[in-house]
Amino acid sequence: MRGGTAYLAQVVVRVEGCVAPGVSNVPPVKTDVEIAQEATLRPIGEIAEGLGLTAEDYEPYGHTKAKLSLGILDRLADRPDGRLILCTAINPTAAGEGKTTTNVGLSMALNAIGKKAMTTLREPSLGPSFGMKGGAAGGGYAQVVPMEDINLHFTGDFHAITAAHNLLAALLDNSIHQGNPLNINPKRITWPRVMDMNDRALRNIVIGMGKVGDGVVRESGFEITVASEIMAALCLATSLEDLKERFGRMIVGYTYDKQPVTAADLQAPGAMALLMKDAIKPNLVQTLENTPAIIHGGPFANIAHGNNSIIATRTALKLADYVVTEAGFGADLGAEKFFDIVCPAGGLRPDAVVVVATVRALKLNGGKDKKELANEDLFALGTGMVNLEQHLENLAKFGVPALVALNRFPSDTDAELRLVRERCEALGVTVVLSEVFTKGGQGGADMARAVVELAEQESSYSPLYDVEEPMHAKIETIAREIYRADGVDLSPAAAAQLGQINADGYGNLPVCMAKTQYSFSDDPTRLGAPRGFRITVRELVVNAGAGFVVALTGDIMRMPGLPKVPAAVGMDISADGTITGLS
Repeated sequence: MRGGTAYLAQVVVRVEGCVAPGVSNVPPVKTDVEIAQEATLRPIGEIAEGLGLTAEDYEPYGHTKAKLSLGILDRLADRPDGRLILCTAINPTAAGEGKTTTNVGLSMALNAIGKKAMTTLREPSLGPSFGMKGGAAGGGYAQVVPMEDINLHFTGDFHAITAAHNLLAALLDNSIHQGNPLNINPKRITWPRVMDMNDRALRNIVIGMGKVGDGVVRESGFEITVASEIMAALCLATSLEDLKERFGRMIVGYTYDKQPVTAADLQAPGAMALLMKDAIKPNLVQTLENTPAIIHGGPFANIAHGNNSIIATRTALKLADYVVTEAGFGADLGAEKFFDIVCPAGGLRPDAVVVVATVRALKLNGGKDKKELANEDLFALGTGMVNLEQHLENLAKFGVPALVALNRFPSDTDAELRLVRERCEALGVTVVLSEVFTKGGQGGADMARAVVELAEQESSYSPLYDVEEPMHAKIETIAREIYRADGVDLSPAAAAQLGQINADGYGNLPVCMAKTQYSFSDDPTRLGAPRGFRITVRELVVNAGAGFVVALTGDIMRMPGLPKVPAAVGMDISADGTITGLS
């Protein structure tokens, strides 16, 4: 579910780059994986040493990857934090925005203008990589590498999360089978199993079939690993002990008398933490231009909180003067959750926000046919600008200064670029052009200088709501202030769950909205900045370990399916180890 719009943007750039008027002798088009394979990577020890790290601070995973010690934060506790820059975007479209590419390119551009910078990103999920969306390592000449490893198994973090999650599921079912000493109601179990792959056939299953010794028969299902509460807890934890405590609070189901049953009740946290002993350590890699990058965790922003780990970000802030981090999907999802969930949990105070957009995507928001996006259309662009404007107005509510990074395409006309700049300047927001996809760090030099200037302004960051407000009020605040909905409706099931949440004492947790990424509303077909709608919450799920309540809206599912022609069918590896088809 991540990286897809950036990938589509890259495809369009390549195609148009070959046919742009006045261009001749265009070199052969290279794919992302080809560009990555031609990169000159520095040994990971040199990258670590450039950050001032010692051999005790990192553990190499081969020549180009390493795990960072959790002790770095203790050792550098007295060192001032660098500037924190959040990279977010308009709502994703089929036209492409390129948020991850911009994030990576900005970190390289900051180094190119003489600043000490690094990027922090989420790890890609195998589901989207082999499905339709592609990987999440950036694109063109703004990638993190080794791209193939990052988009595949990487350092095994997701496998560890999968194992820890399914261990808890196994302990739960075993407890029921072994006489059910905790009095668990099999019809009120809330802990599914997970796997890091898109597989719709596993959404709803029956387990325990067969002989008496094969367990208790009950309905269950699978979710994708990035939807696991363990993934969310990993990214919000501040230490291994904190992670273990979060494990203990995780609710797996309810007793016959409607009392919550936790992982601590099953005596599971110790073994779960053992499986996560390496996964909790952030991963150090580099960009195509050898800028240090920390990649850790990978929750989706439409079903979880959509940001990399707090440990990774806090570590980067001690090692660099500028840290560029990324929030998933549009600012109505990832950025809102960064400000309202991640920053309070990690004690983070962002200094600036970069909002990524493209002329093409804005025209699509304005009703332009996606086959005609290369043609100038000021009317469609002006109509679609409302999407970007609403995101900018929303971000202003958090008190952090923002600018717009406009990924430039060959088909963008001067008149279109001028229109975007004038509309944004009317809101007091600067627009800078970005060409990091085709030019790397040098293509983002203007953007980098603008970000430095922006980050020097005073940030008056504050969350959107008071976490002590009633749960329904927090949901209403997000729906009205960010989505511009007329209100919120709870399904009968959600209303009953809200009562249980309040009765169990979880009403003071923040809210993680699970909503389509394509629209401000819960209807993915309503582009632009829709009005006159209400948000329907069909289910509320307590993630007591992660520390938030998930409000599911619309048709959001926590286990995606594969498209008719999955990306996997175009992938291969040759006898000499050359990978093709990975993006």
